[in-house]
Amino acid sequence: MDVIKDLWGFLRERKKYWLIPIILVLLLLGLLIVLGGGTALEPFIYTLF
Repeated sequence: MDVIKDLWGFLRERKKYWLIPIILVLLLLGLLIVLGGGTALEPFIYTLF
């Protein structure tokens, strides 16, 4: 949780709010890869990359 607090503090202090959507998209893609790694959706996920 300290990493999230530090990241939010950095974004707020330096007014880099435009980074939030980029971070969210990267987290969602990572979650998709991790959760979809062993399912029947795997061939469809790997065609995205």
